[in-house]
This record gives sequence, structure tokens and C-alpha cells, in this order.
Amino acid sequence: MSITIKITGASGYLGKIISGELHKKGYEVSGIDRELLYGPAERIGDTIKNATVLINLAGAPVLQRWTAKNKKEIYDSRVLTTENLVRAIKILPPGKRPQKVISASAVGIYMPGHTHTEISQNFNTGFLGRVVTHWEAAWNSLPENIPLTIFRIAVVLGKESATIKKMLLPLKSGLGGRIGSGKQPFPFVHEKDVARAFTWAAESPGSNGIYNLAAPHLITNAEFTRAFAKTLHRPAILPVPTLALRMLFGKAATMLTESPAVIPDALKAKDFHFQYPTIETTLQEILK
Repeated sequence: MSITIKITGASGYLGKIISGELHKKGYEVSGIDRELLYGPAERIGDTIKNATVLINLAGAPVLQRWTAKNKKEIYDSRVLTTENLVRAIKILPPGKRPQKVISASAVGIYMPGHTHTEISQNFNTGFLGRVVTHWEAAWNSLPENIPLTIFRIAVVLGKESATIKKMLLPLKSGLGGRIGSGKQPFPFVHEKDVARAFTWAAESPGSNGIYNLAAPHLITNAEFTRAFAKTLHRPAILPVPTLALRMLFGKAATMLTESPAVIPDALKAKDFHFQYPTIETTLQEILK
């Protein structure tokens, strides 16, 4: 029997990376139209029925000004769509439901400035933390016999990732530097390790649970910037002032100036091997 995988957010950056890895493995992968996720549960159900695995990556960009309109889009594109997916799964006959569900989440659920494993309950009480908490909670109504894997994903680094693309030109020009004080943690993960983790979850029995999808190397923003500049053989001497970020992004600037440190204990316990465990190996692969 062929393995069929349905993916929400398949056209996004992560969706393309994960879909590509699954295609390489020979799986039948297809995306779910974003607009469908806001429609009737029956239509969603028709799309996902008989899928072996459902992967949920839907979500609007969070690094934008948090206007009332944008906050609603950020929230609804995660929480409302997940609630609709669960509703659609529940109305399907048990034999036609997805056999496994894998969902993205974010390390933004954790309180900034602290170090967290998966058992941490010290959650971010700000807007982003509430979004992610509600996002994960939306899966609570999923039928208990369907295994659920949730990945709390760190900043994803890759050739086409927003972080790399935005920093590459300034640092190549010798005009880049740390963000604010640079002392804030910088949890990261290579895009290839993200794709490998989702593939592992799709293939492995007993992969259900919550996992921090972050490289085991704990670094600060300043250390990330220095490593980036060193790989490019450029200086990193012009810090980005916090005030400038607040003027550009408003309250969303806290995403750049305040972060948690994250340890992938649960993945380690499953013997998952990070191909790019340090910032040096990550940047060397991306910038080669």
C-alpha cells in the first residue's frame, strides 16, 4: 500500500523543504489549499480522507507589525485552521481518518531568557506565546487513537531562509552586527534537520509527543553573528539598535531581541541525530 502524505502550508518555505525530502523517499505528497482550511469541515475531510499522514505547517508570517488585523491573521492561520482540521478528522469514519498527524509549533511558546526542555511549563505570556499555546491546545480534541507529533521549531537556517537572506548582504558588505545587546539566546536548526525530523516522525512508530526541534548547540545572537561573519571572512562590528527594530516592527521586535534557549532532550532520547548540530557546521553547509 502506498504511503500518502497531505500537507498544509506545502507552498511555504518549510513546506517545500519537507515535501522535497518526502518525495525523495518515494512518498506520495500533496498540498492542501490554504483557503480550504477556512471552509466547511466536510470539504477538508474530503481532501484528507485516507491519508497515511497529515502534516500541518499552516501559519502566516509572525515577523510583521502586530496590528489588530495582522494579529488576527497570525492567530487564525494557526489556531482556527487547526481547529478546523480536527473537526474534519472527527467527522470522517474512523477507517478513513489520517493514521498519523504531525504539526509544526514554535519555540516561541517558551519564556524568553530561560533554558527549556520539553517538560518546561514556563511559557511566554505575551502575544506570541498565547498564539503557540492555543495552537498546540487546538489538537487536544484529536481522537486519542491518532498519534500526534508536535515539533516546537527554532529559527530555521538554510540558503533560502529569511534569516540568512536578510543578513547575508549586510555581513558580506561588512555592515552587519548583533541585534541589540546580542546576549539573547539564539535557538536555531538547519533546514535539512527539520526535513529529516518530519520524515523520521512520518516513518517511525512511537514518534508521537512534543519535541524541541532545535540544534543542541546553545548560542547567543552575538555568537551567531560572529560565526556568520567568520564564515564569510568579514567583520561584524555594527550592531542593530533595539530602538530601530521597534520602529520597524513595533512590539514584534521582541521576537528578535528576546528569545528562549532550547534543548532537544526528547529527540536525543529517541536517538535522533542532528546532521548539523553546531552553528559552525550549519553555516558552513549553507554558505559553502
